[in-house]
Amino acid sequence: MNWLLLIIAGLFEVGFATCLGKARETTGSTSLWWMAGFFACLSVSMALLYKATQALPIGTAYAVWTGIGAFGTVLIGIFIFKEPVHFWRLFFLFTLIASIIGLKFVSA
Repeated sequence: MNWLLLIIAGLFEVGFATCLGKARETTGSTSLWWMAGFFACLSVSMALLYKATQALPIGTAYAVWTGIGAFGTVLIGIFIFKEPVHFWRLFFLFTLIASIIGLKFVSA
C-alpha cells in the first residue's frame, strides 16, 4: 500500500511540474488557475510522500518519488512542451527507471 501511495505521490509531482510549466506559458487569470493547480498537486504529493515514509525508508522513498517525478516530467516536456528528444536523453531516462526499479527490489 505504501508503495502505491509513493507512486501516486510521484504522479502528483509530475502534475505540479506540469502546472508550473503551463503557468509560465500563460498570463492573467489563466496563469493563476495553473498556479492553483500547482499548489494543489504540491500539497497532495507532499502529503502522500509523508504518509509513505511512515513505513518506507526515507532515502529510498525520496529517491523513488523524485525519480518518478523526473521521468514523468521529462515525458511531459517531450510530449506537451515539445522539448528535444535525442539518444542520450532517452538513455539516461531509462537508466533512471532501472535505478528506481532496483531500489524497489532492494528495499523493504
